[in-house]
This record gives sequence, structure tokens and C-alpha cells, in this order.
Amino acid sequence: MNEPKEIIHVGALELRFLLDGDDTDQRMVVFEFSVPPGAHVPAPHYHEAVDELVYGLSGTMTTTVGGLPRTIGPGEQCFIARGVVHHHANLGAETATLLTVLTPATIGPAYFRELSTLLQTGGPPDPARVQAIMARHGLVVA
Repeated sequence: MNEPKEIIHVGALELRFLLDGDDTDQRMVVFEFSVPPGAHVPAPHYHEAVDELVYGLSGTMTTTVGGLPRTIGPGEQCFIARGVVHHHANLGAETATLLTVLTPATIGPAYFRELSTLLQTGGPPDPARVQAIMARHGLVVA
């Protein structure tokens, strides 16, 4: 198995980037997204111009899309169209890992690096700064 190009930690979340825009002519980003039970994840949001596909690798993740919760386990998938409000939460007892595909590649490692840096300053993050980072990368808090 190939090693990831980059591993980024955003709080307790781990993102293992397999492909980014540089690899795909800016067409897609692919990463493994691991979330421990009860970890803080981004607020409900939508992507202005990016579609998302998540595929369960291990554990279970509750992904709410357009107000409807879905439990995604190994081998199950969920497509999230651009403009649709969604949110991920690990409500289970073990770490959940999803394979995530974003297309086109406008939301990639740079977005997650910015969030990681903000969270490393200590204390709860300033919601206005989080929203500004999200907006720069085409994510809108719902």
C-alpha cells in the first residue's frame, strides 16, 4: 500500500491525503478521514462548488445530508451534492474512517492545514475565524 502524500491533524481528526489537486489536474481530492468517537467535526455546512462522496472503511459514521441522518459503515457510501447542507459525527464507540472524494479539487490540504493551525493556538477557536477559513475554500456554515 502506498503511503499518503500528507497527513494532517485537525484537533482529534486525522486526514490522510492520497491524491490532491496537483495529482489530478485540479479535478479531485481523495483522503481517508478518521474520526474518534465524540470528536469535534466541522459544523453543518455546504460546499458552493464541490461534490463529495464518502465511503465507509471502518467503524460507523453518522452523516446527515439535507436533514436526513444516515449511518455509514464499512462498504457503504453516501453522495453529497454541492449546495446540500451536511454534517459528519461519530456517535459510535470506535474510531470511524471514511474514504472521501471531493470534486473538483478546490477543497484540499490547504483548507485543512489552515484549520489545524488555528486549532493549535489553544483554547476554543474563534467562530468568525473558522468561518473565514471555510469561506476562502468555498464552504458555507449552515
